[in-house]
Amino acid sequence: MSCSDCNTSIFRQKIGRCKRCMWQLTALSAIGWPLWWWLYYNAPREVNSIALLFFCSAFTGLLALHLIVLAYRRLRGRE
Repeated sequence: MSCSDCNTSIFRQKIGRCKRCMWQLTALSAIGWPLWWWLYYNAPREVNSIALLFFCSAFTGLLALHLIVLAYRRLRGRE
């Protein structure tokens, strides 16, 4: 990664600071959820459907964590 926060190895220092990570997670979520809805909504018990559902949930969950920590840091005045 190109930013100085992502060059460190401590996850706690990275979360909520890396704009590049947040944009990537936003793009993956915006692509993944409609793709799952279009391809696998009618077959939720297929392996492909479950795998894509887990990936989309992980992308969205990590994005939510980034945004929560970003809001917390901005409200506390640390950024």
